[in-house]
Amino acid sequence: MENRVTRNKEGSTPEPAATTEELKTRVAEFVRTRVMPLEPVLDAGGPAAAAALRELQAAAKEADLWALPLPAELGGQGLDLARYALLAEAEGASDHGPAALGSAPLLDATMLWRHGSDRVRTLYPRRLTAGELRACYAMTDPDTPGTDPYLTATRAEEQPDGSWTLSGRKWFTSHAAEADLVTVLARTDGRPGDRTGLSLLVVPTSAPGFRVVRELPVLGASGQWEIEFDRVRMDADHLLGERGQALAIAAERLQLGRTLRCLRWLGQAQRAFDLMCARVNSRTGSRGPLGSHQLVQSHVFESLLALRTTRPLVHEAVAGISAGRDAHVEVGLAKVAAARMLQQVADAAIQIHGAAGLGPDTPLPALYRSGRTARILDGPDELHITGVARRVLRAYGG
Repeated sequence: MENRVTRNKEGSTPEPAATTEELKTRVAEFVRTRVMPLEPVLDAGGPAAAAALRELQAAAKEADLWALPLPAELGGQGLDLARYALLAEAEGASDHGPAALGSAPLLDATMLWRHGSDRVRTLYPRRLTAGELRACYAMTDPDTPGTDPYLTATRAEEQPDGSWTLSGRKWFTSHAAEADLVTVLARTDGRPGDRTGLSLLVVPTSAPGFRVVRELPVLGASGQWEIEFDRVRMDADHLLGERGQALAIAAERLQLGRTLRCLRWLGQAQRAFDLMCARVNSRTGSRGPLGSHQLVQSHVFESLLALRTTRPLVHEAVAGISAGRDAHVEVGLAKVAAARMLQQVADAAIQIHGAAGLGPDTPLPALYRSGRTARILDGPDELHITGVARRVLRAYGG
């Protein structure tokens, strides 16, 4: 594996950068010692959470761990997906790890860089990489199936001067309340249900007519929002890609995004597994050590089996995307397997902890919640199951 080259603090003598294994160790240590202790503050949101996140981001930059997978031309450290995948589990062991380490903007920054106009490319991707701006992605209209984007009713109308006026609502938009930019799926032609006429537009949240409607807690956790656009005006150059080509850009984003989530779910499941094993080894009751019970051993075995059999599926998806192949089957298999696996391992860890696993003294309730929501958000299990099956059967059809 080739090493990146960095400069020493005097700025003169080139030094070989850390190997991926060394980076993984450093990332894991940063997440374990710096991010995880602040999770209660970060989960609560508000000014205290924002201040804590800024401190973590400054510490990540000081430790030379900032924006590892972001392209070098945008100010990142340029790790390709295959190498970043080897440390993404460690980074994703905490939900806040990617934001703290500057990896969270990867999807938005690269999407704007690849498909944005010259002005969009000048204004946003580098500032997203630097942590100066935050972005979100709004795809689903309220009460409209997220699996059927053709039903999108949010509409953007082109004005005589070439600008756009956007009206409509979106919901389950992650981090919308803190975002400076939102990329919106909107209908620019046709009617809801038409299989053409969908476009993506980049909207500054400071624009008149943008409004955060309400927070949508997911199983009690914050981070999702409903937002409204009331004739929000955008310049012509804030159309992303070509008019009517939204779903091609979205598909590119979704494949990478789902794979990154799978890597992070592996990290969270490993965290739950580690907690479970530590609990087993530390507890002794009137009937002997907890680890001597066969049902407890079964939880350990089944959880390890789930982890070990899911990890190769996720890395198959990584390999497919890295090679530029059509990885729909690999990503679909990985997404369903990883979501189920996280829920299974977190559930087993809670069972081993007993009542302590239900309370605020461990991260297990949050890990379980992540596993349960993973089976719906980013495409429900059923969408991926049917999609993979259809592709496989078509291949056998000749």
